[in-house]
Amino acid sequence: MEGTMDLTIRGENVTITPELEGFVQKKLSKLGRYMPNIASIHVELGVQKSHRGPDIVSAQITLRHSRGAILRTEEKMDKVEHGTLKAAIVAASDKMYRRISRFKGKRRGKRVRDRYIMTEEELTQAEPLPSESEEGVSLYDDYDVPEADLLEPQVIRRKTVGINAMHEEEAIEQMELLGHNFFLFFNADTNSVNVVYKRGNGGYGVLEPQVE
Repeated sequence: MEGTMDLTIRGENVTITPELEGFVQKKLSKLGRYMPNIASIHVELGVQKSHRGPDIVSAQITLRHSRGAILRTEEKMDKVEHGTLKAAIVAASDKMYRRISRFKGKRRGKRVRDRYIMTEEELTQAEPLPSESEEGVSLYDDYDVPEADLLEPQVIRRKTVGINAMHEEEAIEQMELLGHNFFLFFNADTNSVNVVYKRGNGGYGVLEPQVE
């Protein structure tokens, strides 16, 4: 990787061979040209076993900028051949260009801190992004849970989530950079934990929890 960028790769039901690691490094090595001051890139590769059809392969890329912004993309595909995992890596990587494009195009607002925009120096250093096609929509973002698993709900994963104090505008920007439909944050204006989310008919909403 270029500069001091840190790359880590983790596999779930996937063996990270030197050949696969080299493929990931080659595919992501140019990101620093388009977005200076990337602190780290973490790649999650996985295979989800299925009893009702092809296994599902996934590639998730999480990019952390040195000032704190986090960009994330993910791609899931049917495992139809040996090269499908590499195809998912390529697709997730291509989506990251769209995240970087938004990061580069964002301009300073009254209540959006520097972490969510490129500085003038970075814009000068950054190379123009390659031409982009429309970002594809994964067919498996809403992959069905087997009916048997719905009969007795179980907590299958518990995760500690760190949250930062920020304004609503900053939370919206971080949610967009992550590619999520919602984002948990500590509202600096109300001193409370809130959730910002995308509304189906456009715009954004904010959930403000209240104990009853």
